[in-house]
Amino acid sequence: MSILVPAHNEVATLESAVHSLANLDYPHYEVVLIDDCSTDETLAMMYRLKQQWASRLALNIVALPVNQGKANALNQGFKVAQGDYLVAIDADSLLAPDAVAQLITTLQENPNYGAVTGKPVVRNRTSLLGRLQLLEYVAVIDLIKKAQSYLTGSITTVSGVLVAFRREALTAVGGWNPAVMTEDIDITWRMYRHHWQVAYEPQAICWILVPERFHGLLKQRQRWARGGLEVLLTNWRGLFSAPLGQRWLLLESVVSNVWAVLTAFGMLVYVFQLAFLHSLSLDGNLLVLMFALNGIQFTLGFLASQGTAQLAGPELLLVPIYVLYYWLINLASCLMAIGSYLVNPQRSGTWRSPDRGL
Repeated sequence: MSILVPAHNEVATLESAVHSLANLDYPHYEVVLIDDCSTDETLAMMYRLKQQWASRLALNIVALPVNQGKANALNQGFKVAQGDYLVAIDADSLLAPDAVAQLITTLQENPNYGAVTGKPVVRNRTSLLGRLQLLEYVAVIDLIKKAQSYLTGSITTVSGVLVAFRREALTAVGGWNPAVMTEDIDITWRMYRHHWQVAYEPQAICWILVPERFHGLLKQRQRWARGGLEVLLTNWRGLFSAPLGQRWLLLESVVSNVWAVLTAFGMLVYVFQLAFLHSLSLDGNLLVLMFALNGIQFTLGFLASQGTAQLAGPELLLVPIYVLYYWLINLASCLMAIGSYLVNPQRSGTWRSPDRGL
């Protein structure tokens, strides 16, 4: 088994990530660190870590001379990796000791699975944005993946922070695609097109850092939204020919984008009514229903993840704030993604280290 760790200017997070990899409960594995032309001391740290962990960890380093993006970095690491199974993680990911064992066991027990993704849990919680995203990961993202797996047998996307691949499947799809905004969403649907299944393993826990600045969060969500839009436009034929479960997932993506456009139009209508007609009507029953459903959803997610995510009861008091934050952030990011795609359908293959929090 090979673990691929692509990095660009990750000197602040890489050492902790490698420390967690050195303490995995797994018999035989190698770690491939890929430096994508960092401008800080990331590459030097990689060589120091290789020497530091030489007695406990088989660690290889791939130094790339030009920054060409995360997908290209993963492909270069794939070329030198020796394992029959490939695990890709982010450079800020801290894996639970049994996380990789959970993923590989799921792959071995299900020969139709080409990839299995784990469960991210937020670890930076000192700011309001960090705590809101903690709620989102355990009560929205986790529950959505569980529901998708149960109802459709598929998931919309693997999580790039922790995902395991079968080498045969990764070879069949040609590795990661450097020409898309979100390589994790893209490779999920290329797996489906090559008749591999993709699964979610919530027992494989990965602790991650999330943006704690509004600009960093909005940029991340815009990237996610654009990645989903790119996959939808690439796989639109699947709405008519894919297995039924995958059709529902594509239809969900269509509805999300249509919702964003219609909601923006509705907000303009409200502004027009308020400014020129001096009237504004709100459906109180709809608001009550929305908050009730969100309360149920977050309570279920809280109870399901309370132990693994180390949640405290007062976190649920943030749910009303989250509802407003979730709608506004995701609405804005979806509209920005649609606009950016219409203006510039192409993108370059470089990347920058994202906002890792305060």
